Amino acid sequence: MSTSAEREDRVLERIEAFRRRRPRLRDTVISLSHGAGGKASAALVDSVFVDAFRNTELEQLGDAATVRLDAAERLSFSTDSFVVKPLSFLGGSIGHLAVHGTVNDLAVSGARPRWLSAAFVIEEGFEIARLREIVADMAAAATRSGVEIVTGDTKVVGRGAADGLYISTAGVGLVPAGRRLGPDLVRPGDRVLISGTLGDHGMAVLLARGDLAIEADIASDTAPVHEMVAALLAAAPSTRWMRDPTRGGVGTVCNELAQTTGLAVVLDEAALPIRPTVTGACDMLGIDPLYVANEGKFVAVVAPDEADAALAALRACPGGGDAAEIGEILAEPEGVVALRTAFGGSRIVDMLVGDPLPRIC
Repeated sequence: MSTSAEREDRVLERIEAFRRRRPRLRDTVISLSHGAGGKASAALVDSVFVDAFRNTELEQLGDAATVRLDAAERLSFSTDSFVVKPLSFLGGSIGHLAVHGTVNDLAVSGARPRWLSAAFVIEEGFEIARLREIVADMAAAATRSGVEIVTGDTKVVGRGAADGLYISTAGVGLVPAGRRLGPDLVRPGDRVLISGTLGDHGMAVLLARGDLAIEADIASDTAPVHEMVAALLAAAPSTRWMRDPTRGGVGTVCNELAQTTGLAVVLDEAALPIRPTVTGACDMLGIDPLYVANEGKFVAVVAPDEADAALAALRACPGGGDAAEIGEILAEPEGVVALRTAFGGSRIVDMLVGDPLPRIC
């Protein structure tokens, strides 16, 4: 006859097995949660897009794909769409995001970003002067990122069909010979680093909407990360994996890593670099900063013997002064992201179904 402790263990095992399962798509129509980067997004991508287009590279579910031209040369290829509302906010605009978002996806794949395409869906009645401003932001962002916008497309739709302006960009970068990053390289004992503060962009966009009676000086962190990535890789050549924590924030990208590797990602709450204004705004709104997006930061997993050098390299870069070691990789509990709290306890950081901040990029 089993004891109560054994029965409890079996229940917990079933709960944990269910929690680790890839979400299934049960919805019949699209909702905003499907675009938020959480469980609903994962279910949609798996059940519709990956199922239809299945191939080895797509199944990696990275922000960029690495394709081989010949025995020596490899390209990294990425695409993204930007539907942020409002179109401008403290610290940036949809034009900055459209360049930085794709450049950063290429950079964290290990590539040197080189060329972009840009496609515009413009609503009838949109002011040309405003369009010029946004395109100028894109040009400035491209110059800062060291890339060229070499091709594109323009479509115009009727009033009310596009919320003003949508932009899609695709990018190509060159992957140096011998460089490879991937979740399969991650090992227990590795360290988790972040290149700067959490949650700046998501809170800046939320406050810019003007729907909340909150005044706070929070600017978006939208920026290219390719120079910091290069500095990190030079200081820590055995770097395992990188991602930029956009939709769903650090909590979501760490869950994707844990689920892919079957390892545990254990974060330290006291080590998380979060600006006091962001913490205060999140507390007022009941939002966990771990799930709030950034557009100019990245998370990296590095070998333990290279962690100090990697952190020093990041802090020496412009914009990297708040870089921090925020956690480690453990063998157990398998596929789980846990947070060591400031009170000495711990809690699970699960992947959200939706996102408390829709339309932030």
